[in-house]
Amino acid sequence: MVFKECHAADASGNSYELSLIGSKCIGAYVRNKKNQNQICWIWQKVVTTENDRDFQQFLDNVQYKNSGILRYERIFGPGFVSTGGIDTTKEFVAMLDLKPGQKVLDVGCGIGGGDFYMAENFGVDVVGIDLSVNMISFALERAIGLKCSVEFEVADCTKKSYPDNTFDVIYSRDTILHIQDKPALFQTFHKWLKPGGKVLISDYCRKSGTPSEDFAEYIKQRGYDLHDVETYGQMLRDAGFGEVTAEDRTEQFKEVLRRELERIEEEKEQFISDFTEDDYNDIVGGWKAKLVRTGSGEQRWGLFFAKKK
Repeated sequence: MVFKECHAADASGNSYELSLIGSKCIGAYVRNKKNQNQICWIWQKVVTTENDRDFQQFLDNVQYKNSGILRYERIFGPGFVSTGGIDTTKEFVAMLDLKPGQKVLDVGCGIGGGDFYMAENFGVDVVGIDLSVNMISFALERAIGLKCSVEFEVADCTKKSYPDNTFDVIYSRDTILHIQDKPALFQTFHKWLKPGGKVLISDYCRKSGTPSEDFAEYIKQRGYDLHDVETYGQMLRDAGFGEVTAEDRTEQFKEVLRRELERIEEEKEQFISDFTEDDYNDIVGGWKAKLVRTGSGEQRWGLFFAKKK
């Protein structure tokens, strides 16, 4: 793979070097609070297998097309594509007791809102990885001009390698539902964390037992791997984590969905003006379907917290 240099500048005229792959810049700078001229090179992980390429193409061409990302951001708030946006981010990050200088890995970082929040408010160094090129591209755009230590990389968390004991925190929001071999991933997380390091995950789950035919079809169509909340927590324990908390947050999930749906319906005309009526109907229909699935008890939402012993 050939890498070429390109350059970007912020509103103050500061220039940054970015790596260029094909016709799209997907490298990023890191602008440290203590050194505004610091540059960090980031690159796209080479996708090595046909399955990897197929899944990445599915993310970028179907589930997370640029227009789809912008629609999600309109619902969740600037910088966010995960449930509850800044509100749940503030709540969950508060559980981590972050300290300046700690290193955080965000798995499935999306467009970077949670990373900017952690870096700007707690002085931590954040590495955000996501398999979607489109997500990382948006994250890079939003990073320009910020005075915080955040870097982004297009990478597959199941193929990525970091030295043991690298991170103080691993954070992931509604992403690991895509990963089939969660036990192996959690074992990897355990190795990447420093002793006493913390992991915090929110994720889609399901009720225990056999799913209904309709919900099984939904899981298959989306390519998800879902477990009940207790099984999910046990996988973290089996990976070596201690002090594991596995909470069913489905009621909170439903409350957030209702608020988001109400807001979009109130802003219908503006939403359609900015996107299309089909976009509006797709989003509203999708949120109502989530409320049906959670209302039946089939779809659950879990919050998981654990420490490396």
